[in-house]
Amino acid sequence: MEVGPEGIPGVAMTSKLDAILGWGRKYSLFLYPFVTACCGMEYMSVACAHYDIDRFGAGLPRFSPRQSDLLFVVGTVSHKIAPVLHRVWEQMAEPKWVVAFGACASAGGPYHNYATVQGIDTIIPVDIYIPGCPPRPETVLDGIIKLQQKIQTRKIELKDV
Repeated sequence: MEVGPEGIPGVAMTSKLDAILGWGRKYSLFLYPFVTACCGMEYMSVACAHYDIDRFGAGLPRFSPRQSDLLFVVGTVSHKIAPVLHRVWEQMAEPKWVVAFGACASAGGPYHNYATVQGIDTIIPVDIYIPGCPPRPETVLDGIIKLQQKIQTRKIELKDV
């Protein structure tokens, strides 16, 4: 057994475990697409063979939040559907991540009115914002790479294991 600083056993092992689990989690993303508007077309183009989201470990979408750890909020979110989005987020497995896909999910887009949520971060915590109206597939892939980096460097808490 390795001994860490101040003679505490297992400290070095934890950092190795964090690295191994982070590497495994970043390539096994089980995403739940919460598609509400026109950005859904651009989301589908990222999944096609030309851009191949599967090479990043996110190719098989789940259609049950209980089987998902990555929530893709794609499109406009109204105040009427906001409780549904929050409930979907609550039902997801831990650890979980959220991506705001496009200008509407990130900041309300061109809709500055009483019916539209001005950014989903007012409802649920967001890990990555992908800008654009709609975002280009290359931008989406860049967002996934940034999320993978965030996942890999995250410290694992005992409740997560």
